Amino acid sequence: MVTARAAATFDPDGRSAAAARGFVRDALLGWGLPEVVDDAVVLVSELVTNAVVHAGTAAEVCCLREEETVRIEVTDHHPERGLPSLGDGHRYADPDGEGGRGLLMCSALAERWGVEYAAGQKTVWFRLTLPAHVVGTRYAVPATPGSDLPSSPGPVHVAVVQLDEDGRVLAWNPDAAALFQYPAAAVLGRPWADLAVWPQSPGRGLGLTDTLRLARWEGGYGVRRADGEEVEVYGVQVRVRDTEGVPSTLCLLVLEPDRAVLRSPARTLPGERPDPTGPRLDLLAGPADTDDLDTLLQRTVERARDLLDADAAYLLLTTDDEAEFELRAATGLNHGHRRHARFPVGTGNRYDSARLPSVHEDLTARPTGLPLLADSGMRSLVTVPLKVEGRLIGSLGIATAVPGRYDNEDALRLQFAADRVALAVESTRLTELERLRRGSLSFLVEASDLLAGTLEHEQTLALMAQMAVPTLSSWCAVYTNGDHGASAGLAFVLHEDEDRIDPLRDLLDKTPAPEAGPTHGVRFWTAPGGTAEALGLTDSPELAGLLGETVVLPLTARNRVIGLLALGVPSGVRFRQEILELAEDLSRRAALALDNSRLYSERTATSQALQRSLLPPDLPEIPGVEVDVYYQAAGEGNEVGGDFYDLFTIREGTYGFAIGDVCGTGPEAASVTGLARHSLRLLAREGLDAPQVLRRLNAAILDEGSRSRFLTLLYGELTPRPDGSTELSLVCAGHPLPLRLRTDGRVDRAATPQPLLGVMDDLDLTAEHLVLSPGEVLLCVTDGVTERREGRRMLGDDGLAEVLTGCTGLTAGAVALRVQRAVERFAPEPPSDDMAILTLRVPTQRTT
Repeated sequence: MVTARAAATFDPDGRSAAAARGFVRDALLGWGLPEVVDDAVVLVSELVTNAVVHAGTAAEVCCLREEETVRIEVTDHHPERGLPSLGDGHRYADPDGEGGRGLLMCSALAERWGVEYAAGQKTVWFRLTLPAHVVGTRYAVPATPGSDLPSSPGPVHVAVVQLDEDGRVLAWNPDAAALFQYPAAAVLGRPWADLAVWPQSPGRGLGLTDTLRLARWEGGYGVRRADGEEVEVYGVQVRVRDTEGVPSTLCLLVLEPDRAVLRSPARTLPGERPDPTGPRLDLLAGPADTDDLDTLLQRTVERARDLLDADAAYLLLTTDDEAEFELRAATGLNHGHRRHARFPVGTGNRYDSARLPSVHEDLTARPTGLPLLADSGMRSLVTVPLKVEGRLIGSLGIATAVPGRYDNEDALRLQFAADRVALAVESTRLTELERLRRGSLSFLVEASDLLAGTLEHEQTLALMAQMAVPTLSSWCAVYTNGDHGASAGLAFVLHEDEDRIDPLRDLLDKTPAPEAGPTHGVRFWTAPGGTAEALGLTDSPELAGLLGETVVLPLTARNRVIGLLALGVPSGVRFRQEILELAEDLSRRAALALDNSRLYSERTATSQALQRSLLPPDLPEIPGVEVDVYYQAAGEGNEVGGDFYDLFTIREGTYGFAIGDVCGTGPEAASVTGLARHSLRLLAREGLDAPQVLRRLNAAILDEGSRSRFLTLLYGELTPRPDGSTELSLVCAGHPLPLRLRTDGRVDRAATPQPLLGVMDDLDLTAEHLVLSPGEVLLCVTDGVTERREGRRMLGDDGLAEVLTGCTGLTAGAVALRVQRAVERFAPEPPSDDMAILTLRVPTQRTT
């Protein structure tokens, strides 16, 4: 009866055998069957090699756990290959040849084995007998002097955490509560990802979720305690099933100094001669994931630490100019230096040279020049260079708290292992750099598209910050320069944790803004930390761990600094060089977008101010006449429209009104609009009648020469009469005709068309007179109303008249609102032209 099953498929390439070995090892260790791991790994390696190398097809590996045996099947898709030939005595021929070697090994190591053929595939299977359970010692280490035993700072707590299929906490023992300061009630049901600080970059390689699904995993990572502090732990994760077959993950965790409690011992492979100087150093043992540099480096330092029985290990990689080392992986060290911290390559001392292997017997007698080990408690140190084709690419170091632990033999063995891993590291690093380069290009393209999609100043500020957080930093602040050379002011703040935005803003408000400095380049900024220290806020819960390394980048557009971009990371974290380079590229693009939005905002404000100046500030109250005006400029508000209206007092008892439309938009149209509105008032108050006023205005427009624009204008004078009616004198110069609404609902034109202004020198204009009786309405509009379109339909004069017919009995304001709503509802799209509506109504009873 099969009690457990694990299966995987491996592509036909040279890495499949190693991946298959790791898969089988993890599956059997996860089932608690270490006794058969070695034989199974050897057999699967040979059979998968036959499938992917010799047969040239993908290999499917299936592990089946039975009650007393383990059955493993390897299937390929090249069934025409037969069994190896038989020699005399029914023995397999040519045991040293390549063909059939996997089957020879099956016959030697497996209890049973066989080959099964099916349509289009061939399966080789073997069974390994599980050893009977024997009570007693399974692994032992010879007696060791007390001074060489692992030390522990206090009682050893072994946290037991069980996670469900979704990675949520199912069980939490008292030791877990003691180690991480969370009571069980506070964590049950929470995602493990909220507490675990996984040692690799998000989105790349094997993440926490994938690791929790492995049959077995062992290694180090961080856990965030209840007080926010990150502690380094060593853990063993085993995939188990309950009685109903539901899988879960069991995690055993200890503090990093107590890792000896859980760490698996290094084992010698069957048939391998033990090395008298120590275990064989193979830093690439196990399944290789060469696509993820962080995982490869972290596994390398952990394996180097374990194989040389060290307390700590680290791996540095050189920067592009080979002038500095960057810490990329470490284990067993304190948190004084976090990943990506940088140190100079050369110290000026030959014996500390990173280009040669070196052994430090006692760091207290002669400290190394590397600040990474300062105050770490380490006494012995071995460092070896990582070189590829003679070029230094990194440095690997192992250390222990016991002095005199290592000698030259250990350094040579570590150097041999480092030489083997250097090429894999360099290849993976180049792959990572290419991935980062492509990711950076995609990021910048997306940023450019987003920033180009808006001209709103506030929205541009928000987009800048959102592009930076959390991709480049944990928080961001944007400073913009004030007018007339004023110092930069804080314009926008964003943190990846929304609860920390307000405390961060309060701190930055109290911190002097950074100086503008040069027009390019990254500068480090320490002022926020100094302000927090001066105000005694360093240990406040709101700012705990908030302020680490902070940089400032100038926002330079059109050869001048228009602002500053501040980026910050948590305490103990440093910016990587490629992140700073990407931030510089982003700042250049953001600066141009910010300057464009500033110019657009200024232009919009100027245009709106000019537009307001071309309209009357207030309408005079006319005894016996209701007046209402509706005005709406089309577009985004950045251009001055050509429509205008006016209502003013000519002399006591007589008032002038006008509604017009200048051809075009922008400053030229605005100049004609201003000329028309102010000229109308001046000429009308000189005692000229309506035709004379328009003829003088026409001459003034033509005098503008090339700056002139033609103008349609409805101008009239109204005089309320004692009987409650109102007398009007009108001239409609090329403008949409005014409509008159009578009390019985009839609508008729109140004027006839005459020549527009600004085209001909001599105009023959005549005034038309009418009397509005009580209850009647005069409606005057611009062509933005009558030319409202939906496809081929147009509202037109007839449509406007139909709308006005239904306005009998309404006030002047209600009529204007009814017309405006009819125009908006005529088409689903917003109006594309300016719109002005002027209504005059004589009330049925004179109001005083």
